[in-house]
Amino acid sequence: MILAGTRQRLRSALGELRSSGGTLALVPTMGALHEGHMSLVEIALERASHTAVTIFVNPTQFGPGEDLDRYPRDLEADVGLLESAGVELVFAPDGPGEVYPDGFCSFVDCPAITQGKLCGRFRPGHFRGVATVCTV
Repeated sequence: MILAGTRQRLRSALGELRSSGGTLALVPTMGALHEGHMSLVEIALERASHTAVTIFVNPTQFGPGEDLDRYPRDLEADVGLLESAGVELVFAPDGPGEVYPDGFCSFVDCPAITQGKLCGRFRPGHFRGVATVCTV
């Protein structure tokens, strides 16, 4: 299994997978993997030639006073689970700068979701951060 901590290593690893052909499934996570995550990994492994997982505690989806610093992190345990499941690539950025480079200033707003029935009404900016990280 390849563990990429930088964008450069991620690009290289993706090139390796592409060169062998087939399809690639992505399971994006914030780590602290549980049965729900692993069920998505199992589906990805069944449906695609290659499976990649991201582990990134995304600071842009946490508002002021929220639990960013207390969010559980155990990269070693997460990587162990993914490797034993057969995942080929894990992108666990060395820091937020690997996802949001200096000068990053584009965001995705989702007013319908933010104001809807989900937790967006109670967590201002949460879905903005979720939608934005999906585009970078």
